[in-house]
Parts: sequence; C-alpha cells; structure tokens
Amino acid sequence: QVQLAESGGGLVQAGGSLTLSCAASGRTWSNFKMGWYRQAPEKERELVAAISWSGGATDYADSVKGRFTISRDNAKDTVYLRMNSLKPEDTAIYYCNAVHKVIPSLNYWGPGTQVTVSS
Repeated sequence: QVQLAESGGGLVQAGGSLTLSCAASGRTWSNFKMGWYRQAPEKERELVAAISWSGGATDYADSVKGRFTISRDNAKDTVYLRMNSLKPEDTAIYYCNAVHKVIPSLNYWGPGTQVTVSS
C-alpha cells in the first residue's frame, strides 16, 4: 500500500521552530520529486517547498525563503521540512506530496499534519 505519513506538527510560539517528517512507503520512490504544501483555512493549497530525487534541486515559496529548509534521506525514504522563525501566518495543515518526474499521474498525498503558530 502506497503511503505518505507526515509527523512533527504541533503548536509553537511565533519565532519558534518545528521539523516535519514525511515517511514514504509501499513502492520505490526513485525519480519522485517530493514536496510540502500547506492549506490555511479558507485559502487554497499552496506549494511551500520541493526537492528533486537527488536532492540537488530545491524550490521554495517566497514567503518561506530563508526560514524553511527541505531535505530528504533516500535511504530512509523520508523527506523533512525544517521550519525556523515561524510566524502566525504559517499556521496551516501541511501536506507531503510525491510526484514522478516523468509520469505525473503518479502523484501521492499524505493526510496532512496541523501546524499552529501562536502570536
């Protein structure tokens, strides 16, 4: 069974840090681009950060550049999102995503993890 499982969400004060993890299982994950998306109440889901299979290419939303870092450990089939200097506007449900770089129909989502930043 293909599965993406996020963990590490929670409640943190503004200025604090959290690290999210996404454990992928159920298939071979080579050639998959991994990403973190978020969705705040009454807002559309947006890309936060993405990383290539090799880890050599990353992409960030302007709103998180310099504060968030995406990384992956292919030996563990896990992708991470380190979030520093958190702001109340970072409050959202964070979703892990995996999409094949050649076959985009191979597209998987995790159930999400809540991140709440208090002011």
